[in-house]
Amino acid sequence: MATGFVFHELYLWHDTQNWALIFPPGLTIQPGEHAENPETKRRLKNLIEVSGLIDHLTPIRPRPATETEILRFHTATHLEKIRSMSASGGGDASELTPFGTGSYEIALLAAGGTIEAMDAVLAGRVHNAYALVRPPGHHATQDVGMGFCLFGNVAIAIMHARSQRGLGRVATVDWDVHHGNGTQAAFYDTPEVLTISLHQDSLFPVGSGRLAERGAGRGEGYNLNIPLPPGCGDGAYLEAMRRVVIPALDRYRPEVIVVPSGFDASGVDPLGRMMVSAEGYRQMTRLLMEAADRLCGGRLMMSHEGGYSAMYAPYCGLAVLEEMSGHRTGVEDPWGPHIAHWGQQDLQPHQSAAIDAAAALLEAIR
Repeated sequence: MATGFVFHELYLWHDTQNWALIFPPGLTIQPGEHAENPETKRRLKNLIEVSGLIDHLTPIRPRPATETEILRFHTATHLEKIRSMSASGGGDASELTPFGTGSYEIALLAAGGTIEAMDAVLAGRVHNAYALVRPPGHHATQDVGMGFCLFGNVAIAIMHARSQRGLGRVATVDWDVHHGNGTQAAFYDTPEVLTISLHQDSLFPVGSGRLAERGAGRGEGYNLNIPLPPGCGDGAYLEAMRRVVIPALDRYRPEVIVVPSGFDASGVDPLGRMMVSAEGYRQMTRLLMEAADRLCGGRLMMSHEGGYSAMYAPYCGLAVLEEMSGHRTGVEDPWGPHIAHWGQQDLQPHQSAAIDAAAALLEAIR
């Protein structure tokens, strides 16, 4: 089982400036470190190397996405805005999304890295693939960079594959703690892409990711949101996978499954209020791999999104990549025993009710 792995040092050079978590510094906010800083990705890459897992992954070399590839999703005005701001010292893409000189070129490389991961999976060069890219992408819309995202990496990769490789039905399963509004917007009116998002209810963007957002026109019924109440752990997430996500995939029968992969639903993330453990991410990966084997020849691609605990996100990522590659490194999750004993880690009645509400929407998927 060959698992492809995309990474480039330049991903860590994307500059999100000296913000204090998500706030610009000022006279009453001391300068600090932006939440979307290089450390979580650097530490994940380091843990993959230190654990020896890197020797069991197939390297995939990223390349910059072309303007043509970016413009399949984004407007020319948006592309030019990011390019010109990057060339003149950076700024804020919209709200809470600072970037610096060179971030335009790095964002092209992130989109291109996700394309290359997709191409490797579709060409059969690898069984599955993980793109550890930065900046992330699932919040970027056609004409706005937001939520730390400049270009929609996953949306761009899917549009490339549909245009250049004749790819048909695609399913996305976004498990970032924030709603994948950009990916949703990219495919809201088409039945050719089933977009699924598990996220903390109304965390970010506020008011986005409701059950009622079902798609439009020919795409009605092919956008599936699973807004979960704060405090959900492995029990709720795995139940949502079993009762909603996997049945949706079985009904849809995609040709490839794509995961915008954020680890900010983990139990110690500073920007989410969920309680998922590394083992929970491992089991969710296993369920998706089983579905991919059953439905689309095992074709599964993940592209990195959020996850802001520099200490814990790497262990969640390691668990996912261990499962994808079939190789266990023996590295223990230091937080695992603690998270396992937290109160209400098991599925709760109010969480089950939220999952039931999403499961009621499955009938529309054909």
